[in-house]
Amino acid sequence: MAETKVIVGLGSCGIAAGANKVYNKFKELKEADNLDFELAKTSCIGMCFREPLVEVVDENGSMIYGDVDEEKAIDIIQQHVLGHNPIKEYVVKTDQFETPDQTYFDGQVKIALRNCGYIDPENIHEYEARGGYQALKKLAHESITPEQVIQTIIDSGLRGRGGGGFPTGMKWRFARANQSDEKYIICNADEGDPGAFMDRSLLEGDPHAVIEGMIIGAYAIGANQGVIYCRAEYPLAIKRLNIALDQAREHGYLGKNIMGIQGFNLDIYIKEGAGAFVCGEETALMASIEGKRGMPSKRPPFPAEKGLWQRPSNINNVETFANVPYIVANGPESYNKYGTEKSKGTKVFALTGKIKHGGLVEVPMGTPLRDIIYKLGGGIQNDKKFKAVQLGGPSGGCIPEHLIDIQVDYEQVNATGAIMGSGGMVVMDETTCMVDVARFFLDFTQKESCGKCTFCRIGTKRMLEILTRITEGEGQEGDIEKLEELALQVKESSLCGLGQTAPNPVLTTIKYFRHEYEAHIRDKKCPAHSCTKLLTYEIDPNKCTGCTVCAVKCPVKAIDGERKKVHHINQDICIKCGDCYNNCRFDAITKN
Repeated sequence: MAETKVIVGLGSCGIAAGANKVYNKFKELKEADNLDFELAKTSCIGMCFREPLVEVVDENGSMIYGDVDEEKAIDIIQQHVLGHNPIKEYVVKTDQFETPDQTYFDGQVKIALRNCGYIDPENIHEYEARGGYQALKKLAHESITPEQVIQTIIDSGLRGRGGGGFPTGMKWRFARANQSDEKYIICNADEGDPGAFMDRSLLEGDPHAVIEGMIIGAYAIGANQGVIYCRAEYPLAIKRLNIALDQAREHGYLGKNIMGIQGFNLDIYIKEGAGAFVCGEETALMASIEGKRGMPSKRPPFPAEKGLWQRPSNINNVETFANVPYIVANGPESYNKYGTEKSKGTKVFALTGKIKHGGLVEVPMGTPLRDIIYKLGGGIQNDKKFKAVQLGGPSGGCIPEHLIDIQVDYEQVNATGAIMGSGGMVVMDETTCMVDVARFFLDFTQKESCGKCTFCRIGTKRMLEILTRITEGEGQEGDIEKLEELALQVKESSLCGLGQTAPNPVLTTIKYFRHEYEAHIRDKKCPAHSCTKLLTYEIDPNKCTGCTVCAVKCPVKAIDGERKKVHHINQDICIKCGDCYNNCRFDAITKN
């Protein structure tokens, strides 16, 4: 048996970076010379900024190589696999020596992501080897009642990781209390914000954890049917979910009298959604499953009373279900020892934006925002100044630099005007215009509005029009006050969470960056030099060498001047595309 194992990360992020080519190169080399090593697949380990990733495991331990291409694959085979001489300059993670990216893993505690990057997600035996389905077996072997399962989840402090943070155990208790011969357990895998990257990675990397969590949830509430509502844009996640569901049926984890528990019957199927953001709201999601237009409905009745097909139902998201097997297998104390007083456990965040180390991180609740951005995330790209972070997805809020030391938990995040959401964390630097950020996110939520509520449908449209005018230099006195008034009306009068939270980016940017709005309106200037229509490009005569590069690159011939003489920009012709600024080698062009 081979003593060395080469594992290639084949999550969507790795595949997009070229991991399939890397895997095929290892396979080609192995088969060409009949090399004695095991070639395996896994999914994303969260270190997306270093994809493609390859792990080599031998008698000396594990080393993960980053930014692997076909040439590096050859080097790894020749020097490490055959020569037993690791290539230190390629290594991004190992226990044998320090690496430049080591801080990315410092402070992380992986519970939801405990198996991602460590198992082949299409092999149930590898999941079982890491404790998979032990929680489900524990229910049968120890005769644990549904009520005891619910109490365990309550004691753990687990709160819904999909947005609102409602206590999971209490939600299950409400569904359990409703007596019905037909109940549904539903997994929401359709969130449409950056946090959806986390959902997708979990489904791709550890589908059995989500399925086991759903099975335990079904046992707790008395459900006999399960649905995973997953957006169709996640083909790899859907493929691996289907494989995992088939394997679970074959091994008796789904079907009749599961684990010998008489009367516990359950099967789960996948419903592919169209990726509508509003279907993150549970009543809209259930309408979509039923074949109707995804639109929210009034509550009460709540899903625990009348949900899918008018039957009692419980809905949790991917990350919530992935935590459940760990809690049941290890006890509530293993989970609630992490976090703060009211926010227990860990939280997965999708780090993106102007951050050096973008990817997935899982940290204990209460971790300072500064640590996530600067220790795990490596700080701001090009060492620019941190300005704000958008937390909670498109309908989240912006947390400014002076609040960077808050602890990230439900209470402190909500107090800033942002929300936890499903874990999207978009980092912004000094070049980001906060007015344009508000416009960008509101444009998304306005388009995703189902149109049912007048204030959401029309109010967000009017707000977007005002924001667009402001970023184009046509803002007027009173626009800020109009935005605030409309935002509050939309929040208070919308039926579902989309409308109730859509104004958050506007309200938080006005709250913390009002001066930027005023500069756009009164001075017709964008302090971040970002809004195109408010920019003026000029040539500094003291720096211009007359090289003519700017004139050649200008698409509308707005720059004139003789070679080796100072050039000039005709402001009446300039379309403010920035080509001259981006191509000047002497920093002779400024934008104001």
